[in-house]
Amino acid sequence: MPLPAALLDTLREIFPGDALSLAEADRRAHAHDNSRLHALPDAVVFPTAHAQVEMLVRACRGHRVPLTARGGGTSSTGASVPMEGGVVADFLRMDRILRIAPDDRLAVVEPGVTNEALQQALAPHGFFWAPDPGSAPWCTVGGNLACNASGPHAVKYGSTRDNVLGLCAVAGNGESFRCGTRTTKSAIGYDLTRLLVGSEGTLAVITEATLKLTPKPAGLRTLRATYRSTVAAMEAVARIMAQPATPCALEFMDALALKLAREHQPEAGVPVAEALLMIELDGAPDALDGAVAAVESAARVDGLVQLEVARDEAQTRALWAARKALSFAQRAATQHKINEDVVVPVSRLPELVDGVHALAEKHAVPIVSFGHAGNGNLHVNLLPRDVDEIERACAALPELFALVLALDGTISGEHGIGVVKREFMPLALEGGTLELMRGIKAAFDPDGILNPGKLLP
Repeated sequence: MPLPAALLDTLREIFPGDALSLAEADRRAHAHDNSRLHALPDAVVFPTAHAQVEMLVRACRGHRVPLTARGGGTSSTGASVPMEGGVVADFLRMDRILRIAPDDRLAVVEPGVTNEALQQALAPHGFFWAPDPGSAPWCTVGGNLACNASGPHAVKYGSTRDNVLGLCAVAGNGESFRCGTRTTKSAIGYDLTRLLVGSEGTLAVITEATLKLTPKPAGLRTLRATYRSTVAAMEAVARIMAQPATPCALEFMDALALKLAREHQPEAGVPVAEALLMIELDGAPDALDGAVAAVESAARVDGLVQLEVARDEAQTRALWAARKALSFAQRAATQHKINEDVVVPVSRLPELVDGVHALAEKHAVPIVSFGHAGNGNLHVNLLPRDVDEIERACAALPELFALVLALDGTISGEHGIGVVKREFMPLALEGGTLELMRGIKAAFDPDGILNPGKLLP
């Protein structure tokens, strides 16, 4: 159904010139993200100021037209696909870094700033922003906020939600508001900032974020350990996380992940093992020797095959080669990858990995397990190669989520829910909890115009 003529007239007033597009090419470019979902919007707008966003939300609400906010379009869950058409607001032109305040350890940015551009701007000041998703060159701060993104360094520095101080936004009712503070301590009522982070644009459209910064560590050490079994590797993870020197990254790869990486990139020197851990420590150089010694001791469990410590940058790159090769290896293996990111308590990781292996055998489909073992967040990637395997992989998904929940885990750690996990939300949350969430949605967005069809079942 085309947009009402009156709404189009209003959009042309708010977004003059090329800030509004009805062209099919632009609509198609905004019809998909990094999932395999596709839905064509009726119009695309390119905001550059908060006032435009406020007028946009009010106009869409007045005509009951869906509005989907979009950053870099890197979501793997369909979170930025306009499932019910309407208007897509592309925030890539709203990309200013408004303020960097090293003394207050904060930065104020617009939502269209890419993660990588922000990190580059912060580096001369000796700071970084902790979230570091693999899509950093393309994903935006707004997108990181929408799905509570994180990455390898969340094990020490936390996810996006832990690194945001305040937000400026427009609720679905068209009202602008600010939440949070520019201080690291606050006790002034409901924490709307943390509520909005991870809400996938279903409650409000964020136009400005005050981010908490972290000083860049002066030193970095990298270790790589291989094991004869996943049980041994996971015992090492538990021991590493139980001692005081918290790694800034603790990554796991199972045997199939290593095999794929080895076959795809033989020159990378990917070791033959049942399991591999990549461990990084950062901090003051004079304190790193003791931290490395403590982690080395914790990693030396029965079943250890080899433990290597990089002594320079070249050795660090060599040790990370296996992990870097895996993404390309999976793409080469299949174009039909189903990418899940589940989380369980660290102590339950061996049961998760064993359960995933059992699912792979039961459904006769390759499944790779790797990811952020330090906080129990594994990427369980199903790699079907033909129609039959795709059907079997889809049948395995509910069993994977049931396994994760039985292990006291959760069905998403950093990718969010979007469309692809929406039907599984009743498995993860009780009915009463979902009803409270629906009540919150109704308070922020009474007409349900913001990113409809996402998150809530």
